[in-house]
Amino acid sequence: MRYFIRFSYFGKNYHGWQRQPNAITVQEVLEDCMSTLLREPIEVVGAGRTDTGVHAKEMFAHFDVESIQDSGELIHRMNAFLPEDIAIRDISPVESDAHARFNAVERTYEYWVVQEKAPFYSDFAHFVKQDLDIGAMNEAASIFLKHSDFESFSKSNTDVKTFICDIRKAEWSTEVDKLVFTISADRFLRNMVRAIVGTLLEVGMGKRKPAEMKEILKSKSRSEAGVSVPAKGLYLTQVLYPENIYA
Repeated sequence: MRYFIRFSYFGKNYHGWQRQPNAITVQEVLEDCMSTLLREPIEVVGAGRTDTGVHAKEMFAHFDVESIQDSGELIHRMNAFLPEDIAIRDISPVESDAHARFNAVERTYEYWVVQEKAPFYSDFAHFVKQDLDIGAMNEAASIFLKHSDFESFSKSNTDVKTFICDIRKAEWSTEVDKLVFTISADRFLRNMVRAIVGTLLEVGMGKRKPAEMKEILKSKSRSEAGVSVPAKGLYLTQVLYPENIYA
């Protein structure tokens, strides 16, 4: 049977999601845990790839196994086995052809920015000392909703067939102790969110005008966009699937 597993992780200690030959990753830790507890080799396929240091409040993966008699007990055993920075939330049976990556219809990320020295956020958010114009940043962000080609914000030399993304939300909000940028789309390119945030922060600092986003997008050149912000402020917060994939 095929199952979806829903989980969270704090990415500081990992070289991203995807298994690598000489670096510890979330996928490797999760597969080793499941293979041990289920007493057979288990491979998990994630909803996407998060880079080194990126966090996930909600991540999904699928795996195949003969059957799970008590998912609640397995969740309890996995959480006892796994390190403190990975937590299993749910395990659900799905249709045999359900795919954690290809069936996802929307993904949402948050990026956290703090503007005062904050010891408790040192591993969780990006510190920006300069004053920021939130209105200008949101004006610039709204331009992304009207465009579909994001090659300018993709990691250079990345192996993808298309740079087309359908961005459905892109906005900054002010919380009690931080600024939060929320962005939702059907898919994201490598390094895309961090490049977008870095460029929007330059708008907020007055280094760019909001309308420049149109020219950056039109250029299809990564060098025209701003620098990428650090991974520690980035969170995958939600992955949505159609209801009909669940068994």
